[in-house]
Order: sequence, then C-alpha cells, then structure tokens
Amino acid sequence: METKLGTDDKLKEIVRQKYSEIALQDKEDNQASCCGAGGCSTEVYNIMTDDYTNLNGYTADADLGLGCGLPTQFAKIKQGDTVIDLGSGAGNDCFVARAEAGDTGKVIGIDFTPAMIAKARTNAEKLGYNNVEFRQGDIESMPVTSNVADVVVSNCVLNLVPNKNGVLKEIYRVLKPGAHFSISDVVLVGELPDALRKDAEMYAGCVSGAIQKKDYLDLIAVNGFVNVSIQKEKPIIIPDDILTNYLNETDLKSFKNGATGIYSITVYAEKPLGGNVCAGPECC
Repeated sequence: METKLGTDDKLKEIVRQKYSEIALQDKEDNQASCCGAGGCSTEVYNIMTDDYTNLNGYTADADLGLGCGLPTQFAKIKQGDTVIDLGSGAGNDCFVARAEAGDTGKVIGIDFTPAMIAKARTNAEKLGYNNVEFRQGDIESMPVTSNVADVVVSNCVLNLVPNKNGVLKEIYRVLKPGAHFSISDVVLVGELPDALRKDAEMYAGCVSGAIQKKDYLDLIAVNGFVNVSIQKEKPIIIPDDILTNYLNETDLKSFKNGATGIYSITVYAEKPLGGNVCAGPECC
C-alpha cells in the first residue's frame, strides 16, 4: 500500500517536471491552459491569469502567464520591506514587489524547479537588481531564517503542494511578528468529478490539487494567523475543449450543471504581534 508520503513525493515530482517544461513555453500557451498544464484552449485566451502589465515593476520576460491573481497588488508592501515570494517562477511577482519595497528593501524568490530559478536569475541580472535573489528550495522547508519577512506573497502555488498545512507553518515561521501574507490560490466549492481530481496533469494544472475553500481558510486560522480576509474572489471557468479531455459528454453536462465551483481567491492574514515560531496545537 502506497504511503501518503510516497504519494506526495510523486505529485511533487509531477509538478517539478511539468514546470520545467512550462519554463520553456510561450506565455500565450500558458495563459490558454490551466496554469500552463493540460491542453490549450481555443475558446478562451486567459483562463486564470489577471493582467499585470499596468503594475510598476512588471517585466514581460518574467511573465509566464501562470498566476491566478495579483497578490502583489494587495500585499501592502512598503519601502524597505523584506518580501518572500513562494513559487517565484521566472520572477515577475518578485520584480513587482521590488518596485514597492524599493532600493532599501529585499525580495527573496523561492522555487523548487531549477529551470525556473535559472530563468529568474537571468531576468534579475538583465535588470541589474542587487536586492532581488532567487533560492532553489521547497516551500514546505524554506531556505530562509525565522522571523525575517515583512510580507509573504504567492500566486497560484499552494494548490500545487500536497502538504498545504506544512507550507502555512513555514509561512508563519518566516514572517516577523505582526507581519502578513497576501496569497492568490485556487479553491473549490463542491467536489470535482473523479476524472479531474485524479488526473496528474490537472494536478499540475492547479485544479485537481485545489482544496475546499472552507478547509483552506480553516487551515490558515489553525496555524495561528489572525485578521484573515479575502481581498479578491473570482470564478474560474474551465473551457469545454479542455474539460472534454477528461470528462465524457454525460459527466461534462453534470459538472457544468452542478453545484461545484472553482474559484481564485486572494487571501490576506497576519501573524500576531506576540507570535513566535509556532502557534496552536496543530502548528507545533
């Protein structure tokens, strides 16, 4: 019988391999698919992504069209802040964060895909930024010391991680007391059809790895965060020409007429001022 650890490792390797491929894809291909994975849609161009182009710091070469929100727009980053971006990809959110944090701030991008780290470092070098760095590592065990970040951001990444609770523990650890996060992610209301939920490619495509919205918010609270709020929410409509790769006609009709919803949410939460490295019985 396969252990959960074994299953988690397999899922993470699927994501690593897929995002190594995605690093070499065109932005247009990524935007017309689910987070860059799965087949591209001819019905809809932007399935999940929001438009970054008007944000200060936007860098076209670093925009792979993989996000599902604009967390940096809501992150309340101030001059001089230390910002950590989880699943930093080619670096776009880091460069937007740097525009807010300024020359006196520091931005650290963390990604576990070597191809993404290489792409991000190349982009940072081209831009001449000496206060933006990219570290290869697992966001369940961040290569960062405790109580160092003023802000943590992430764009459509936690849903790719099997152990979401472990990531939230790490976010709590690296944030300074009183500091906060702003994270965009994909969540569900209702159950996905088995064919979507079990498909490995749709896991890498940000959909089958998503959990229930209530469970997601509960995990944040259980890990000791306070002042939790949803900054933005929008439905995600997966086009028929992608869904038909996984669902037959009957299942597709049932899914579209059912109560299941797929949403992008941007969530804000704070580490309490008196917060130490860990809080709550589930966090220690």
